[in-house]
Amino acid sequence: MLLYDDFGTGRHRESSLVRHALGSTHDEALVAGLAGGIGFMYFVFEYGGRPPLLTIVAQAHPDPWVRSALDRLRVPHEVFHSAGPRWDRVHAALDAGRPVFCTVDRSGLPWHGPRDEMAGADPYTVVIAGYEGDTLYVEDGAPTPHRIPAEVFGAAWSGHRKGRHEMIVPTGPAAGPPDVDGALAATAARLTGPVLGNRFDVNFGFSGMEKLAAQLRDTRTKTGWERRFSAPEAFLAGTRRLYACLEEEWTAPGATRPLYADFLDLAARPGAAALFRESAGHWSRLAELARAAARDAGPDGDTEATARRVLFDESATLVEQALALERRAVTLLRAGPTP
Repeated sequence: MLLYDDFGTGRHRESSLVRHALGSTHDEALVAGLAGGIGFMYFVFEYGGRPPLLTIVAQAHPDPWVRSALDRLRVPHEVFHSAGPRWDRVHAALDAGRPVFCTVDRSGLPWHGPRDEMAGADPYTVVIAGYEGDTLYVEDGAPTPHRIPAEVFGAAWSGHRKGRHEMIVPTGPAAGPPDVDGALAATAARLTGPVLGNRFDVNFGFSGMEKLAAQLRDTRTKTGWERRFSAPEAFLAGTRRLYACLEEEWTAPGATRPLYADFLDLAARPGAAALFRESAGHWSRLAELARAAARDAGPDGDTEATARRVLFDESATLVEQALALERRAVTLLRAGPTP
């Protein structure tokens, strides 16, 4: 038994999950924008015996995507937590025609294959779209749902500590018009900060972009890219991650900016939309620079110091150009709709 038959990812995986689970009646850009659209988080984590781990999240973060989208779509929903998998609740929801959003450790899903052991640290949302006996049908970006034994899915569902056994179940149609103004205000606040209200706020929003640009240009301190990412293995890891974070992981292509610009068009904010589209071009050029650098470095990652310096300086300039555009865009968002 499948609850719906529209699967696959458009431009953004999580927005597609929400869209399909609600019957494919909403535009993907609307779902993405209402969930918060864009953001920026920048960290470099250091672990012994490993290359530095670059992490950029270009979509709305850390607010939960699915709950934010449902809240601003005015779709009523229930959130359940339990000590273990509650298959009775899952079956009851599915039998009532209600899909079930679950947060899992993606490394426990067989179709993802072997992954880095740190994959389980990321909250990863999928949708149970049906079941047959002890087999579940799970939507996770593919053109068709994945079939997985409940026992195997249960292990992945138990694997993410913070989201362990959480269920989000839409319970009815929208109770009013979408909260577009609330979504716009949340995005502007997220970019200008504070986001968390603690010392890590420097890594978020416009402050995070400034920090990234400064560390790209830094040739002296241990936090600068010149020292962090000069070793061959580190250079390969950093450039590959930079591309993936801006185009593939926890984002839509172009650091989510083109998709968000489409939402702004729907929200009658054409001036801000144009600025974010221009900004997206800088983010995508940065991603392409990183991908080309990783390719040209070859499997050993060895590069000349001069070439690295040129890459890091060009990358910093692109970040600074994107930042300037996005500051202007947020000013327009706060000014209200275009007459």
